[in-house]
Amino acid sequence: MSRRVLITGATSGLGREMALQLAREGCRLALSGRRRERLLSVCRDARSAGAPEVLELLGSVGDAAQVAAHYAQIKRRWGGLDWAILNAGVGDSKDARQFSAQNYRWTFECNVFGAAQWLEALLPDMIAARSGVVAGIASLAAYRGLPLSGAYSASKAALVTLLESTRVDLRGSGVDVVTVSPGFVKSELTDRNPPGSMPFLLSTEDGAARIIAGIKRRKRLVHFPWQLSLPVLYGLRHLPDALYDRLAARLRRSKRPDPKAPR
Repeated sequence: MSRRVLITGATSGLGREMALQLAREGCRLALSGRRRERLLSVCRDARSAGAPEVLELLGSVGDAAQVAAHYAQIKRRWGGLDWAILNAGVGDSKDARQFSAQNYRWTFECNVFGAAQWLEALLPDMIAARSGVVAGIASLAAYRGLPLSGAYSASKAALVTLLESTRVDLRGSGVDVVTVSPGFVKSELTDRNPPGSMPFLLSTEDGAARIIAGIKRRKRLVHFPWQLSLPVLYGLRHLPDALYDRLAARLRRSKRPDPKAPR
């Protein structure tokens, strides 16, 4: 039987491209997204690319009832999942001088609770089957508090820790958890960043292919490109706070707040 794969946030960017690449491999796809026309479009394209079956899951990962209903639909049709790629995410630029708790709620609702609600739905069946892979799409922004990105950085840091804790709890269960921390990959989010502010920007196709390769290998951690991930994980992450603050202040001056991303 072909692999059964869930992709959340499938209507654009990495989610859409992963759906098309996996469709070409003959996977059955459950694609989740909030924007109806875009969801219908990617589902059509996935079928044309070779997916033998595509489930359209219209709704928000932040809505627990919708997530439960979507997983129930998957279970009725397929009995469960082989892979779950928890990709849905939002983010915007916000200066702490205009601090907004609501902005944090909005970001965490999708980036953290959206993943947690899917984990609650699907993990019992994966654990019972002693098989499956869950991949969460985090970010290199998780490893330091970036200027003008408090909610986004904090939400991705929470997601990294959530996935790590889940991974160690499930050790020996047959279920693997993959944490993906990309650098800059072309998407709706990166399209709003100032030109020249995204070193080593990757194409959507390249980013998606790297993620899929990492999931196939069941790697605990997938981070790329190395030119950015190695300095972040083994350099910037361990800088003394005083030095990091000076560097971040320079970065802040090169950035400017952008409008909130569409939900």
